[in-house]
Amino acid sequence: MIIQDVPFQVMDWSKQPTTRHEGETGFALWRTLEVGNIRVRMVEYSPGYSADHWCTRGHVLLVMQGELETELADGRRFTMTPGCSYQVAEGAEPHRSRTAGGATLFIVD
Repeated sequence: MIIQDVPFQVMDWSKQPTTRHEGETGFALWRTLEVGNIRVRMVEYSPGYSADHWCTRGHVLLVMQGELETELADGRRFTMTPGCSYQVAEGAEPHRSRTAGGATLFIVD
């Protein structure tokens, strides 16, 4: 990843406004910073959240709280707990996520 046109800055995520994104079930609350060529997000999935689409965007994702299940289009599934991350390139492997009890994620893409 080449990060371009991003000056040094400190982010207090608790002060960043949220946007609500509905899932197939449940919802996600995003706190987003878009700067230069990157998007950085703190995402909270509600209990029972299930994504409504297959994502092909590249990400670096870190689970901060809760438990997240990520499914790849080829059928593989990964259960991730706090401190676990995944990395995937743009267009590499379609993926979608769900959580039974809710989760908080830190995502860079």
